[in-house]
Amino acid sequence: MLPDSLRVGVADITGRTVVEITVNPSDVSDPVGAVHDAVRRACDTANVSLSRLRAFVIGTRGVVDPATGDVRWSYDLPSWHVGVLASLRETLGVPVTIENDVNLVALAEHAYGAAVGYDDFAVLWAGVGQGLGVMLGGRLHRGISGGAGEIGWLPVPGEPLPTDVSEPQSGSFQRLVGPAALRGLAERHSMSGDHVPDLVRDGEEAYLDEVAARLAVGAAAVTVVLDPGLIVLSGDVGRAGGERLAAKVQQAVARVCPSSPAVVTTRVDGDPVLRGALVAALEQAREQVFSDTV
Repeated sequence: MLPDSLRVGVADITGRTVVEITVNPSDVSDPVGAVHDAVRRACDTANVSLSRLRAFVIGTRGVVDPATGDVRWSYDLPSWHVGVLASLRETLGVPVTIENDVNLVALAEHAYGAAVGYDDFAVLWAGVGQGLGVMLGGRLHRGISGGAGEIGWLPVPGEPLPTDVSEPQSGSFQRLVGPAALRGLAERHSMSGDHVPDLVRDGEEAYLDEVAARLAVGAAAVTVVLDPGLIVLSGDVGRAGGERLAAKVQQAVARVCPSSPAVVTTRVDGDPVLRGALVAALEQAREQVFSDTV
């Protein structure tokens, strides 16, 4: 779920994806109406009635309260406030779960991506915004208020601290590795271009070394606190850098941390948030089906 588009997928109980569509909602200020319309279109495309859905999982940027399931705050989706979850459940008539987008990416990596076989790992999302999905003991770690993983707010020496946390993308780590910072770094390396993933994909070694050193600040913080066995780089920047960037981040972390996790790039094809949402929805649907048959 992004401010200007919704990516919807429908899967059967075996895990086979029946359909995927992208819908551009006409009114983003009405989240319930926008989601209902997108789900109805996906069901129509799949030739499946809405009443046959067993579970529905929405991935969104922002912080989701683990106690209530409501979105506590989201800069990109300010209309997603307390009460939206209850309204969605009533309108759709099926169980609905809202989850942080990078947490869903972690589920996808654990199910069939780079983290298969790992129960303690982190996904470091590098893109327009920065995020972290953490799995410990095979379970997502969300924090008491749902704020675990908001790594863009990590204080970084030499970068300004935010004076108003209501200002989007004002965290220190975000300022260090966000698109504006990586474009500025490219200019200092005499590289031109506005599309950061292209700059990272095609960047010379010196530029990529500096990008890796910056990402390693966040990866090192995760390492010394959680000591995961694996860090997966995802997001537009992480995917564009590939294993070349991942290897450089791993080397940079090893230079400053007594323990050094493996750092790899994502191995989830397609939209990783949607892939993770389908993993979560399938788990819920299967629990319902199997409990109904006992």
